[in-house]
Amino acid sequence: MTKPLLHLKDVHKAFGTKQVLRGLDFDVAPGKSLVIIGGSGTGKSVSLKCALGLILPDKGDISFDGRLITEKDNSAREDMLKRSGMLFQGAALFDSLPVWQNVAFRLIHSEGMSKSDAKDVAIETLKKVRLTADVADLYPAELSGGMQKRVGLARAIAAKPDLIFFDEPTTGLDPITADAINDLIVEQVKGLGAASVSITHDMPSARKIGDEIAMLFDGEIIWRGPASDVDDSGNEYVDQFVHGRADGPIQPAM
Repeated sequence: MTKPLLHLKDVHKAFGTKQVLRGLDFDVAPGKSLVIIGGSGTGKSVSLKCALGLILPDKGDISFDGRLITEKDNSAREDMLKRSGMLFQGAALFDSLPVWQNVAFRLIHSEGMSKSDAKDVAIETLKKVRLTADVADLYPAELSGGMQKRVGLARAIAAKPDLIFFDEPTTGLDPITADAINDLIVEQVKGLGAASVSITHDMPSARKIGDEIAMLFDGEIIWRGPASDVDDSGNEYVDQFVHGRADGPIQPAM
C-alpha cells in the first residue's frame, strides 16, 4: 500500500462554542485525487485550512510525507508549502500584476528565479491550460471568469508541486466552462503525478476530478469510496446530497 503524502488523523477544531471538526480523518496518496463533498457549514473550508497549516487544530495530527506539520517546528510545514499548489475559489489573482507575474509569483518571490526565466515558464504553463502567449501581458480584469480560473490553475501548477489543493474549483462558472476546467484539472494533476485534495459541492466536478470521494458531515467523514460508487453508496446522507433532495436526514440550511 502506498504511503499517504498527506494525512489528517482525529482532527478537531472549534471556534468558541461551535465545534466544526469532530475527529476528521482522511489521507491522500501520491498520484491520487480525493474530493471532499458536503454542504455549507459542514467544515470543508476549515479542513482545508487545517491541512494547509493556516489554522491549528485543537486536537489531532496532520502529517505531510511522514512528517508532522502540527509540531512547533515549522520546517515540516514549510516543506509542505514549498511542494504544494492551490487553486483558490475565486482564482484570487493579484489585480495589479499582469497574468504572467501572477503565474510566476512563487517562482520569482520564493524560488528566486529571474523575471526573464520566470516569464518563459509562465508562458509555457499558460499553454498547458489552453491560454495563448498574448494573454501573459494582460491584467486579470481583462479576462473572463473562465480565463481567470485557468490562470489560477496555471499558477497552482507552475512550480510542479507534489500536492495540489482545489477550493470549489468550478464555482461561478457556467456548466460548459466548468467541465472544461475539470478536464484541465484532471489532465494537469495526472501529468504531474501529483496528489490532490479538492473541496466542492458540485457533483459533476467531484465525479470527474476525483479518484475517490469522501463526504464530510457534522465535522467528520461519514463515507469514502471510489468516485464510481458515489451514486450507489448505500449511505442515506450521501444519497440525499448527491441527488440534491430536500427530503432526508440532512436538514436544508436556512
